[in-house]
Amino acid sequence: MKIKNRDRLLDHGDQEGRRIVLDICERTLEDLDAYGRIKSICHMEGDDLVIGDRRWDLSEKDHVYLIGAGKACNQMAMAVDEILGDHLTKGIAIVKIHEATDHFNHTEVRVGGHPLPNEAGWRACQEILQLVDGAGPKDLFLVVISGGSSALMSCPLPGISLQDEIDTTDVMLKSGASILEINAIRRHISALNGGMLAKRIQARGAELIGFGISDAVGTPATGDISVPYKAYRGTPMGPDQTTLEDARRAIEDYGVQDRLPKTVVDHILNAGPEDETPKAFPDNTYYLLNSLPDACRAAKKNAESLGLPAVLFSTSLEGEAKDAGTVLASMAREMQRSGSPFRPPCVILASGEVTTQILDNAVIQGHGGPGQEMTLSFALAARNIPGAVLLSIDSEGTDGTAPAAGGMTDSKTLAACETEGLSIHQALRAHACYEALSQVGDAVMTGNTGTNLCDLNILYVPARPAE
Repeated sequence: MKIKNRDRLLDHGDQEGRRIVLDICERTLEDLDAYGRIKSICHMEGDDLVIGDRRWDLSEKDHVYLIGAGKACNQMAMAVDEILGDHLTKGIAIVKIHEATDHFNHTEVRVGGHPLPNEAGWRACQEILQLVDGAGPKDLFLVVISGGSSALMSCPLPGISLQDEIDTTDVMLKSGASILEINAIRRHISALNGGMLAKRIQARGAELIGFGISDAVGTPATGDISVPYKAYRGTPMGPDQTTLEDARRAIEDYGVQDRLPKTVVDHILNAGPEDETPKAFPDNTYYLLNSLPDACRAAKKNAESLGLPAVLFSTSLEGEAKDAGTVLASMAREMQRSGSPFRPPCVILASGEVTTQILDNAVIQGHGGPGQEMTLSFALAARNIPGAVLLSIDSEGTDGTAPAAGGMTDSKTLAACETEGLSIHQALRAHACYEALSQVGDAVMTGNTGTNLCDLNILYVPARPAE
């Protein structure tokens, strides 16, 4: 089971709605697991690596290497490691959480830092640089990347320290900027991100095959994942769509010049064309395993398999997390009162990447993340929406600074918090939503899920009961 504390989540609250939401979420996470996605399109036939209808004769290669990073890297790297077997010379995978169930034969696993980079991730990147810089034209790199690689694959440019990169990430994550705006800065201070890893492999004349999961808002839903994806972009192995000008604009728009490290600001403001990230890799072969809309698409299918109408509200939900929770509660209330914009019972689905603005770290008194803030905000408004349930998780299994994937609240959560002496308003002000949700049994725990498609939000709205 992907959801580890299902029984605890079902022993209170609006139980029927909770069961429906959890069933949809469980089936959706199973559908999206990258281990199965890779195994469905890739296998070995003798010395031939077969992906879809393409083949690579590995007997013609001097070495075959695996490099991975991201919050879904465990499952991605395990699949490739298992498929290649003894054909794999060496692998290095940087993960957020090394699970006890992970099994690798020829791949070394390193635990990096996320959401903030750490020294272990930096040391792993030095190993990767050594591997790449020693490669030759008859070598093959299989690279598996999912969201989270910007922090896990921490490798700042010379002149910028690891602490500078940590501080930059911390400031930007709390600035209210979108993830693309944050990445515009992070990619332009990195020796590996923003396509710089692929550029380094290209410089050695080696071949690159990439498997990616795109958590970028705006990426279309996937089609046939066995067919190379020509429009692949972003991450360490793909061309970068952000520019130095984007990075400069983000610094100005969010007023962070005086809060970012001086080395970072000076580099970005003074960088020239030679410091721009690469924009194309026509010789690389990329496979896109999942993209952000796939989560809602799978959830819709699973809701309908339970006999419930389901509506895809948005695959690009952004903005302040607690505001999004209020909006979803307002929609649910209108649905019960007037049957508009959708007649209940109905499941409302949304994906995207909401954020939480924190301008002063001194206000933080606990742990949490955007999904947890969204569900607690929803709970404030849901008291008068009988039976309504909202689940919001970061689909890879960890939301913000908490070990929880996210939260699930309903029309009875506010009363439960009051019984426990908890103030939801105070939890939101202090960014201590994990502690509040845990106390009332509403934190959702999964561990690694095998995917990373940002937020998955599932709202169930039943018909209003007779007065």
